[in-house]
Amino acid sequence: MASEEYVRGEMHIDPQKNMYDGFMRAGMWGAVILMMAVGHSVLVLSIDMNWMISLVLTAGAGLAVGLFMGFGTAWIATVVVLAGLGVFVQLLVMLFAAIL
Repeated sequence: MASEEYVRGEMHIDPQKNMYDGFMRAGMWGAVILMMAVGHSVLVLSIDMNWMISLVLTAGAGLAVGLFMGFGTAWIATVVVLAGLGVFVQLLVMLFAAIL
C-alpha cells in the first residue's frame, strides 16, 4: 500500500528549494532594477539633474547594491547593458529632437 511506503521527513525537496531560491533571487534582481529606474527618474525629472550624471550615479549605486547582495558578474553585465541602453535611448531622443 502507498501509505506504508511513505516515511515522514524523507521526501527529496531539492527541486522545490532550488525553485524557491531562484524565485527569491529574481525578485531581488527585479526590486533593485526597479529602484534604479525610479531613482534615475527622480534625479532627472524632480531634481532636474543632468541625465548622464544621474545615469552614472544610479548605475554605480546599482552595482554597489548588487555586489553587496552577492549577485555576481551577471549583475555587473546587466547593469552595464542597461546603462548602455539608457545612453542609446537618450541619443535617439536627442537626435529626434534635433530633427523636429
